[in-house]
Amino acid sequence: MTHCLPLPPTCPPPDGWTVLALYQFRSLSDPAHLRQELLDLGGRVGLCGTLIVAPEGINGTVAGSRTAIDGLLAHLRAVGFDRMEAKESLSRERPFKRFKVRLKREIVTLGVPVEPTSQAGQYVEAADWNALLAAEDVVVVDTRNRYEVKAGTFEGALNPQIDSFREFPAWLDAHADELAGKRVAMFCTGGIRCEKSTSLLRSRGFQDVLHLRGGILKYLEEVPEERSRWHGECFVFDGRVTVGHGLREGGAEMCHSCGWPLGSEERAHSHYEEGVSCPHCFEATTDAQKTAFRDRQRMYDAREG
Repeated sequence: MTHCLPLPPTCPPPDGWTVLALYQFRSLSDPAHLRQELLDLGGRVGLCGTLIVAPEGINGTVAGSRTAIDGLLAHLRAVGFDRMEAKESLSRERPFKRFKVRLKREIVTLGVPVEPTSQAGQYVEAADWNALLAAEDVVVVDTRNRYEVKAGTFEGALNPQIDSFREFPAWLDAHADELAGKRVAMFCTGGIRCEKSTSLLRSRGFQDVLHLRGGILKYLEEVPEERSRWHGECFVFDGRVTVGHGLREGGAEMCHSCGWPLGSEERAHSHYEEGVSCPHCFEATTDAQKTAFRDRQRMYDAREG
C-alpha cells in the first residue's frame, strides 16, 4: 500500500535540500500506524522522497530543509529507531517530486526468509575496506542491480548481473561452489541489501562473510579520492542520478524510458532522445511506445517552462 502527498509549489529551502538515506531493521507490531504518523509529519514539514515501512523496520531516502530532516530523525528516534544507519548529502535541486510512505512486507525485497538482525555478516568500516579489496583470499561481490553497477563499482568486484535483488538468491544457488571456502565481502549503495545478502550466505553455511558498513555512500564520504579504489560514480535513487567522491552530485542523467544512468557518450549516441530512448533500450520499445514517451516529455517540458 502506498500513501503519497504532492508537494506544494514552494521555493527551495533556504539552506538547500538535505538528502537523507536511512534504514533500520526493527520489529514493528503496528507498521500501518507508523506509516500514518510519517505521512502526517512529512506533509507538515515539507519532505519529499519515499519511506518504506514493514514489520521488519524502515528504509528510505527523503529530502527537505535542515529543520525538516532533523524533525524526521527526532520522531523516528522517539518511537524506538535508535540505531539507524543514516547518511546525509546535498542536492542543488529538489530530488523528488512528491512524498510517499509505502507499507510493504519487506523494507528491501529479497523474497526469501533471512535473519538480518541476528545473522548478518561482519561489518567492515570504510577506512578498512581497501585492505580487504587487496586481500587475495577475498571474493568481493557487488549486490546491486546491473544498471547500478554500470555507473560505477569497486575495483575487482564480482558483478552478479542481476536486474533486481530478488534474483540474488538464484545467483547464489548457481555460484555457491565458486564461493565455497573463501572469505566473501559484499557491498551495496547504503548497506541495507548487504544486511540481507550476508544473512542469506550465512544461512547457507558460509562462515566468513563481511560487508561494508554504510555502503558505498559511506566510503565515498569518508575515503579521500586519492586513496579510493572506487571507479565511476554511485547510482542513487533520486533526481541527482549519481554521486561521486565527497557525495558530490555526479554527471550522469537517467533515461526515463529504461532507468539506466547515461554518461556523456551515451547521450551523444544517435539512439538517445531525451525522455524517449537511449542505446540500452532503443531496440526494446516500439514506435508507438516512443511516440507516447515523446508526448510525455513534451508535457514535462511545458510544465517546466
